[in-house]
Amino acid sequence: MIKVMKRIEAIIRNTKIEDVKEALQSININSFTYTDCIGAGKLKIQGVYRGNQFQYDVSRYLVNVVVPDEKLKTTVDCILNAANTGEVGDGEIFVSTIDESWKIRTKESITAFY
Repeated sequence: MIKVMKRIEAIIRNTKIEDVKEALQSININSFTYTDCIGAGKLKIQGVYRGNQFQYDVSRYLVNVVVPDEKLKTTVDCILNAANTGEVGDGEIFVSTIDESWKIRTKESITAFY
């Protein structure tokens, strides 16, 4: 029986990555990736340097996790709690469905393992 899997993409503050990693590991989610990302969104940081105003985009981490459908709510709640500061710019979480996945080395479907 092939189970439905969900991909969770969370864009979080750089300062919260260690909290999110520890929180995911505490609920036995040990396979995930995270990368630096820079984006253009609503939140812009403005400053003045030598009398000139400037604006730059905010650096964040993009966390990717694939989980079975039954672990979706637990995982999302875990990230929400660990990444939350209560301030503007805490980030976003996106969820999508994974139809198929494969191990490259063995060429077998890994959907069945979840």
